[in-house]
Amino acid sequence: MDFLPADLTDYAEAHTSPESDLLRRLNRNTRAHVMAPRMLSGHLQGRLLSMIAWMIRPRRILEIGTYTGYSALCLAEGLTDDGRLITIDHNEELEDFARSYWQQSPLNDRIEFRIGAAAEIIPMLDETFDLVFIDADKRNNSLYFDLIFDKLRPGGFILADNVLWSGKVTAPVKSSDLDTTAVLAFNQKIQEDPRVENVLLPVRDGIMMIRKL
Repeated sequence: MDFLPADLTDYAEAHTSPESDLLRRLNRNTRAHVMAPRMLSGHLQGRLLSMIAWMIRPRRILEIGTYTGYSALCLAEGLTDDGRLITIDHNEELEDFARSYWQQSPLNDRIEFRIGAAAEIIPMLDETFDLVFIDADKRNNSLYFDLIFDKLRPGGFILADNVLWSGKVTAPVKSSDLDTTAVLAFNQKIQEDPRVENVLLPVRDGIMMIRKL
């Protein structure tokens, strides 16, 4: 997932504003106690998400894929004073873990957790979003994009994670590799969509930044 040499990654993190103590503990305990810790946004990407949110100052954020709640806290940092973040995840087993850290943050009251299938929950959301972060099952990236597009305000942003997929997007793809095939199709879909402009950022596993025209 990390394409830069380790020393350059360390240098980048050393010259990036540090995590808060709360985020540091969440980071550490996710890696120590939760399966698949590579799914965590982590220090560098987390600060990038926070910076983007501060630049946009969204009133409504939608996050698709909560995991242990790290990225939700980072994104919520940039909310307006009356802002709210809705985060969706199907894994109810991590709810208590995520909430235990949110409750230690002054941002807790601005985070709303919806448990269930995102494809079923998104159509029921009666909101207009300023910022959307897609970081769930990669095979449904295109579906999530389609479901959220009309709920995103003109000029709003979508961020999609893992669009470099550990470098597999530039290698020959086996027909049985459905995840890589889905990531490639999503990237091409965004590139060809005349309703948006986009930049693929090679940060960690790749973030596609999309602006609705």
